[in-house]
Parts: sequence; C-alpha cells; structure tokens
Amino acid sequence: MQRFFLFSLFIFTSFISCHHKTTPQENKAVQIDETFTNPVWEGADPWMVKQGDNYIYCFSSNNGILVSRSKLMTKRGEAKEIWHAPKTGWNSNCIWAPEIHFIEGHWYVYYAAGKSGPPFIHQRTGVLRSKTSDVFSDYEDMGVLNTGGDPDDISKNVWAIDMTVFEYHEKLYAVWSGWQKQVDTDATPQHLYIQEMENPYTLKGKRVLLSSPEEEWETGGPLNLNEGPEVLKHDDQIFIIYSCRESWLKEYRQGMLQLKHPEDDPLNPENWTKKGPVFEGNEKVFGVGHVSFVKSPDDKEDWIVYHSKKDTVPGWNRDVRMQPFTWNREGTPNFGEAIETGKKIKRPSGEIEMEKNGNF
Repeated sequence: MQRFFLFSLFIFTSFISCHHKTTPQENKAVQIDETFTNPVWEGADPWMVKQGDNYIYCFSSNNGILVSRSKLMTKRGEAKEIWHAPKTGWNSNCIWAPEIHFIEGHWYVYYAAGKSGPPFIHQRTGVLRSKTSDVFSDYEDMGVLNTGGDPDDISKNVWAIDMTVFEYHEKLYAVWSGWQKQVDTDATPQHLYIQEMENPYTLKGKRVLLSSPEEEWETGGPLNLNEGPEVLKHDDQIFIIYSCRESWLKEYRQGMLQLKHPEDDPLNPENWTKKGPVFEGNEKVFGVGHVSFVKSPDDKEDWIVYHSKKDTVPGWNRDVRMQPFTWNREGTPNFGEAIETGKKIKRPSGEIEMEKNGNF
C-alpha cells in the first residue's frame, strides 16, 4: 500500500511538472515605466477631458472627428470616428479643433468647419450631440451656431473657430475666436468673443468682444491673433487661457484672462484682467499652443495638455505634449517651463497604480 501511494505521488508530481513548467518570464515582475517623455503622440489642438476615471480625447483627422477613451492620461485608447463631414454644405471641409463636453446627459462636440479652403474664409462653428450618454454612440448634427453680430439673421454669420463652453453660476457660456466682420481674406486679426447659451446648441443674446490682440507680447508678427480659448477653474476663481501670436511660428504662446471677482458678470469685458505670456516655448520647445486641462487619475495633480511645433520652420508640423503645473499663492496657475523633448517626466499621480491593477 505504501509503495502504491509513493508511486502514485511520483506520477502526480511528474504530471504537474510536465504540464506547468515555470518560465523565466513568470519569475520576473511585470515592468511598468514610472516615467514618460514628451511628445506623447502626433497631432495638434489637443482636447482631453476627464469623466469619472476615464480620459476622453477628441481630435480631427481626414475630414472626420474621432474620440478615444482610456483610464491612463499618457496612453490613448483606440480611436473611433464618431462623425464624418458631409460631401457638400457649409461643413464639408476644413474640420478644425473639435472639443467634446458632457452636458446634461449628452456629449456635445464643438468644431470649426468650412465649405472650402484655402483661403480659409468660410470657417464657422458647428455642434454635434450624442444620442446617448455613451461617448461612442451615434451623433446628430445640431447645425451651425450664429456667431455673428445679428442674432436674428443667420445670413450675417461671421467667421468663428475654437469654441469652448463652460458653466458658471448655473449659466452656460460659449467662448470662441472670431472676426469682427466677414471679409474675403484669412489674413484677418482674430478676437475672443463670449456669449451666453440658451442650451448647448443655441446661443442667447448678442456676442461680446472679450479680448483683442493689443499687448506687446501678443502682437508683433505678420498677423495678430487671439484664439484657442480654454477655461480653467480653481476654487472660486475662473481663468481663460488662450493662444496668441501666429500658430505657424515658434513665437506662438499663451495669454490669460482672469475674472476679477467670483460674483462678476463674465459678459462684461471690464470684469476681466489680462496677463501674459503665462506659458511659452524656449530654445528646445517651439510654439506652444491650444491647451486643455485635466486632473491626474487620483485627482491630486493638475496637468496641461498642449501642442508644439516640431521645428522652427514656419508651418503646422506639430505634436502633443503634457506636463504637470502648480498654483501660485494668489491662486493663479503656474505652468512653469515647457519640458524639452526626451526628458523623463514622472507619470501622473495614480496612473502607475491603475496600470499595475490592470484597470485601464
């Protein structure tokens, strides 16, 4: 009986060892990088927003609008096209700088488009709305927004790009870059406008001129621009970080508008102060622009996502970068220096733990 037991044990252990041999890979812990380097990927006009523990990234490509979803800031998920431009019409070409916002149970995408170009004189702003709360659901075209000076006459609509929206004191506002009047050349100065919204796809009242390129640090090149406005909130303060100078030059940089007091009316230009540049390139990073802001996975850090030029040659050859930023004592953002290509950056707080747990 004892011999039979020992023989059976030998056969069993031999079977197990033959069918489950430990490999060198199993003896090693999975290696996870604790740092990353800029740039993180190709592209321009980056828009990233955090919803729950997901990062939604929205961008345009080949006349369409795509989104991706990931638990990690530094690693994009699979991109899916949610909308493609029609073959004809006002929005059949030149799809620029889409942003996606979750408002009242739906995703809304604000984008610029035109019927032709160059010259890019036909750009207007359109809105898409998701049919469900799923960011990958079907989207319906809600039409073009009337960003002109006459809210009752859409035929007098005026050039508009880079729209963003924000809620403040239970009201919804839109901010965008536009022309004072419609003209026949795209070599036209751009200004920032603000307007209240009746709902996420309808403007209310009249547009208000909020900012013009007038300061020494936002002028001086061949074309004076204020564009790419993005809203940043901190405690009870609200800021609009925007791009100025020329997007195709290494001097592209960021300015800032700050609402003076929390109870001020954002539709009154006198209630805003201007400061700049608050973020710009250097000898190794060129033409930083069109930013967006997100929290780290554990919500302990603030990050700025932006694009930069790949070289100093005039043009739009750009890639996407990100880096953390802090806050000054008076509550204003401190974006620091643009971090050079290839320099190691500590990954966003909480991201490594999420990857280790396989939650992405």
